[in-house]
Amino acid sequence: MTVYLDGEDLIEIAGIVLGGAPRVRDHGLLSSAAARPATVAFGQEAYPELWQKAAAFLHSICMNHALIDGNKRLAWVAARVFLALNEVPPTPVDVDAAEAFVLAITAGTLTEVPDIARELRRLYP
Repeated sequence: MTVYLDGEDLIEIAGIVLGGAPRVRDHGLLSSAAARPATVAFGQEAYPELWQKAAAFLHSICMNHALIDGNKRLAWVAARVFLALNEVPPTPVDVDAAEAFVLAITAGTLTEVPDIARELRRLYP
């Protein structure tokens, strides 16, 4: 069974990542980003594979801009927390590669969940 994070979890993670209470622009967008990995359409999971769920989660946090500042940092850390909660062991990741990955998402270079999932998985040795 997949463990999901919710909007309140994201606020808590953002507080840790940012070193203080995050300035939230839109709580609805934050909740929407948190809910995306669990999306079901016509009785089928939109993202049936764990890495796809993590990719959809990461993409939504990056692109929804729910925070005034720190969306990319939150997206990266929250995706790693999501994976860890779902039994993907946290591993050291090349910081420059992770930054380039998240920037590619926010720049619109990497937009499709399967592509994001593939790249995210590649970052985990």
